Amino acid sequence: MAKQFKPAISPTREENYPEWYQQVIKAADLAENSPARGCMVIKPWGWGIWENIQKVLDIKFKETGHENAYFPLFIPKSFIEKEAEHVKGFAKECAVVTHHRLEQNEDGTLSPAGELSEPYIVRPTSETIIGAVYAKWVNSYNDLPILINQWANVVRWEMRPRMFLRTVEFLWQEGHTVHATKEEAIEETEKMLEVYRWFAHEYLAIPVLTGKKSANERFPGAVETYCIEAMMQDGKALQAGTSHFLGQNFSKSSDIKFTDSDGSIKHAWTTSWGVSTRLIGGLIMTHSDDDGLILPPKIAPQHVVILPILRKNVDKQEIYNFCQEVETKLKTKTFDGAPIKVKIDQREHLNAGEKSWGWIKKGIPVRVEIGPRDMEAGSVFVGRRDKGVKEKESLSVDDFVDSIEETLQSIQDNLYKRALELRNSRTVIINSKEEFYAYFKKNTGFVETYWAGTAEEEELIKKHLNVTIRLLTESDDTGECFYTQKKTTTKAIYAKSY
Repeated sequence: MAKQFKPAISPTREENYPEWYQQVIKAADLAENSPARGCMVIKPWGWGIWENIQKVLDIKFKETGHENAYFPLFIPKSFIEKEAEHVKGFAKECAVVTHHRLEQNEDGTLSPAGELSEPYIVRPTSETIIGAVYAKWVNSYNDLPILINQWANVVRWEMRPRMFLRTVEFLWQEGHTVHATKEEAIEETEKMLEVYRWFAHEYLAIPVLTGKKSANERFPGAVETYCIEAMMQDGKALQAGTSHFLGQNFSKSSDIKFTDSDGSIKHAWTTSWGVSTRLIGGLIMTHSDDDGLILPPKIAPQHVVILPILRKNVDKQEIYNFCQEVETKLKTKTFDGAPIKVKIDQREHLNAGEKSWGWIKKGIPVRVEIGPRDMEAGSVFVGRRDKGVKEKESLSVDDFVDSIEETLQSIQDNLYKRALELRNSRTVIINSKEEFYAYFKKNTGFVETYWAGTAEEEELIKKHLNVTIRLLTESDDTGECFYTQKKTTTKAIYAKSY
């Protein structure tokens, strides 16, 4: 009987998907839990992924006319209170600063002192504090539009934290824009949604659906929330990014007014939009397998790792020199407009198998093994992470180097294709209440259906099945709502979600 191959990650996806997710993070050395409950330490490999996300999106934001700025971490409580729906949506997640110093007690312990006249909220999102600043910046229609993004951290007091997906503190970007007209603000909202869709597709290799949130799932204080939704390997949905048309709600609460060209005083129209380190969680759950992380090349911190295979009675420096020659040749090639990123792993306290498995679990796209025989033959032994750990091939150095750009693009395309095939295979069309309930009592996946129910009926479905409307779209055709039997052109995607 052939020896059964044992995966690197235990439990496997099939055995315990939530725990598999945590073990992939650990095995890939992406992050670890912090001593501060609910927070995480992002380690260099995980940070390298976030840096690449930042880099690509930052360039795109600037190409679409936006500038970066920074606003305070602390928000006066009175600012949050100005927008009623905003307060309602974030009150239970707010961390509140009430004192400004500590004093030492006789027993050496410390107690809060110096009570603030007004508590500060630690930034859960920045609409109110930025609105107060914009109210000072905006006087005339000539001051508009304001197109600003900030890269920042935010705090939301999660009761059930999970690294990258939901943590008390997380990193994100949040765009905040001000416009003279409703039409301009809606155009901005839709433009940034398309930026997120493009990024998820082209860089994360994650196929996403786009649409609007229902009123129940809308961002607190927004008129409309647009979203990108992805399917994870367990069939659950992940909200990967949102873009909010805020109407005049925040401009009225923050008093953002301007004198228009006809001399009239008007309230401005505003938007906000953002993605976060949650994208890394989405990457893990979309592409990884039971041997660890799998990364799309366009977002990986490194493209290729070269593993020197050292043998007794062979000069290790000769192997290292040959590896460096391969590295030099690879760096003359480009991928996604930049030189190929290559690392030679010269750690000698680990054997070849340990090093190889370490990089497999970290998800590096291409592994290259070079031993004495390979050196003599002028060849390399190549493994693609998207094709599993067993499949490797021997190539001449020149053939490998000449094909590296094509190889990386092939990996990128293959990961997207696999994710799309999974989503398609687990998306069903359902037209009856009985079939809808039966499906979600046994399955996870996306259910596409016509929807004309009320917010109360939507909430009842959530209570019964723990599923929500992930997004709404408008169809050219008219159908019958599965729940109310009313005619409608609105379609919904229902799913369980993270």
